[in-house]
Amino acid sequence: MAVEQPVTTQSGDQTRIHNIGYRSYDGPRLGRSYATRSLYSQSLRGSYGLGRSVKSKVLPMLLFVVMCVPAAIMVAVAVATKANDLPVDYTRYAIVMQAVISLYVASQAPQSVSRDLRFKTVPLYFSRPIETADYVRAKFAALASALFLLTAAPLLVLYVGALLAKLDFADQTKGFAQGLVSVALLSLLFAGIGLVIASVTPRRGFGIAAVIAVLTISYGAVSTLQAIADAQAIDGGGSSGAIAWIGLFSPITLIDGVQSAFLGATSAFPGGVGPSNGEGAVYVLVTLGVIAAAYGLLMRRYKKVGL
Repeated sequence: MAVEQPVTTQSGDQTRIHNIGYRSYDGPRLGRSYATRSLYSQSLRGSYGLGRSVKSKVLPMLLFVVMCVPAAIMVAVAVATKANDLPVDYTRYAIVMQAVISLYVASQAPQSVSRDLRFKTVPLYFSRPIETADYVRAKFAALASALFLLTAAPLLVLYVGALLAKLDFADQTKGFAQGLVSVALLSLLFAGIGLVIASVTPRRGFGIAAVIAVLTISYGAVSTLQAIADAQAIDGGGSSGAIAWIGLFSPITLIDGVQSAFLGATSAFPGGVGPSNGEGAVYVLVTLGVIAAAYGLLMRRYKKVGL
C-alpha cells in the first residue's frame, strides 16, 4: 500500500515521496537452459519473420516457396509422364538451388546477430544467467535449423511425390536419407560462415553484401579454376586430379565433394568426376574444421562484445 510522506522545502513548497510498494520476485528461477531455449526459439521464428512485421515475413517466405515450387513441378512431371525416376537426385537439389540458399543466408544471418550488435543489446543478454556459449549455441542452432527447414522441405516434397508416382520405395527412401544428411551438413556449414561474417559489422546492409560476396565469389572462382584445370588436362592429356583439391575452397563445392564421395551423388565438378574416397575424407575434415572454426570465432567475438 502506498504511503505518502510530505516533505517541506525551504521555499515552502510541499513535496510528497510515494512508497509504491515494490516487492522482490519470489517465483521460480528458470535459469540458463530456459533462457537459451527461449533465445533459440525466438531466433528461429525470426528467421522466417514470425512474430515480426509483415514486411519481415516476405523475403524468407518467398525464398521458402521458391525452394519448394521446382520440386513440386518435378513431382508433377514425374507423375504425369509415369517416369521411372525423379528428374533430379535428392543430393543434387540443394546444389542446383544454391543461389536461393545463399540469398537466404545473406538475408537472415545479419538479421540474427547484427541487430543485437547495432542496438548494443548483447551485454543485456549476458547480464542474466545466459553466458557467451549459450548465446552462440542458440544463434548457431537457430540459423542452422532454419536452413535445414529450407533445404529439407523440397526433399520431402520430392519424396512424397516419388511415392505417389509409385517409384521404388527402397531406392527413394535411401536417396531421401542421403539428401537429408547432405543438407544437414550444408546447413551447419552455411550457418557458421554466415554468422561469422554478419557478426563483424552491426550494419545489416554490409552484412548482407559481405555474405553474398563470400558465397558467390568463392563458388565462381573455384568453378572457373576447376574448368581451366579440366581443359588443360584434356588438351595436355594429363591428370585432372587438381580439380578435386581446388574444390576445397568453396562452401558449395565442399558439400558437393562430400556427398559425391560418400553419399552416392553425381558430382557437379567438370567432367562429373568428384573426389575419391581418400580425397573425400579430406573434404569431410575440412568441412567439420570450418564449422568448428566458425563456432570458435563466434565465441571469441562475443566474449569481447559482452565485456
